[in-house]
Amino acid sequence: MKLLSATHRRLQAALLGLIMLGAGPLALAEWPERAIEFIIPFGAGGSADIEGRLLADEMGKILGVPVVPVNKPGGGGAVTYTHVKNAKPDGYTIAWNSTSILTTTNLGNVPFKHDAFDHLGQVEYQPMPFSVKGDAPWKNLQEFADYCRANPGKIKIANSGTGSATHLASLAMVNAIGCEVIHLPVGVKRRNATVLSGEADAMNAPLTATLNLARAGKLRMLAVPSAQRNPVVPDVPTAKEQGFDAVQDIFRGLSVPKGTPEAIKVKLSEAMVQAAHSKPFLELASKKGFTVETLTLGDFDAMLERENAKVVSVMQKAGLYQSKSK
Repeated sequence: MKLLSATHRRLQAALLGLIMLGAGPLALAEWPERAIEFIIPFGAGGSADIEGRLLADEMGKILGVPVVPVNKPGGGGAVTYTHVKNAKPDGYTIAWNSTSILTTTNLGNVPFKHDAFDHLGQVEYQPMPFSVKGDAPWKNLQEFADYCRANPGKIKIANSGTGSATHLASLAMVNAIGCEVIHLPVGVKRRNATVLSGEADAMNAPLTATLNLARAGKLRMLAVPSAQRNPVVPDVPTAKEQGFDAVQDIFRGLSVPKGTPEAIKVKLSEAMVQAAHSKPFLELASKKGFTVETLTLGDFDAMLERENAKVVSVMQKAGLYQSKSK
C-alpha cells in the first residue's frame, strides 16, 4: 500500500500541475461523459480476458462510467492494436496490452511500432514457466538440457504462435541450453493440450495458464525464466539458478491512441493504479499467480524500451524480425 500511496501522490501532483498550466481543464470537466471501450486482444474466457474484465470493472467504479470489455482477438494482437491506434484520441478507447504489443509489431503483423501509442502503465507481470508433462522423465532443467543436447531435433516445444511471447521465451530457453528443437506454433487454445497429450515435450506459458495444471500434477515446472523466483511458485527455481541465462517474463498494461490529452491520460493512469490494487483484483492475482506491480506513464515507457530491445534481439537471432514500421 505504501507503493500505491506514493504512486497516487505522483499522479495527483501531475494532474494538478496540468490543470494549473491550462493543459486540458476543459477536457477534464467534460470527461468521462460516456462508456469507455476496453479492448482485449484475446478471446473470451482465457486468463488474460478474465483479468482484463475485472480490471475494467474496477476502473469503471473509480471513473463513474462503464468501462466495457470488447474482445478483438487475431493476428497476435494485431487486430486490437490496429483498432486502438486508429481510434479517436479522446480517452474513450483503451487497449489491454501485453508483451504482444512488442512481438506483433516486431514480427511485422502491423505497419507500426509500439511507440505508435500513448501508454498509461503496467498493471502486472508474471513468469512463463518452462514446463513438461507431469510424468516426463526430466526432474530438473539440467536433465532436460542433457537429453536435448544428446538428441538434437527430437524435442518438440509448443507455443502460442510464431513470434508470440511464449515462442520468444522458448527461444531464450533453447538458446541458453544450446540444443536444437522443433518449435510447434499450435495456438493458445491447443498449447497446453499439446504437451498434456504428449504431442509436444515442453512449453513456456504464462503462470496464470499453467498454475492449476501444475498443482494437479499434470505439468511439472522445471524453471521460471525470470530474474528471481516467483512467490506463487517459490519451489520452482529460476533458469539462472540452474546455470542457464534465460530471462523472459510477460507483462500486461494499458495503452491509448497517440495524442490523447495529458490530463485524461493521467486520470486514466490513476484509475488503473487504484483498480490494480483493489481487493478483488489482488485476490485474483493471488488465485491466478500474477504479480501486481504498477508502473505509470514515463516509467512504463522506459520499461517498454528495455523490453523491446530484448524482443528485437531474440527475434533477429531467430530470423523472425520483420518490422514494417517506416
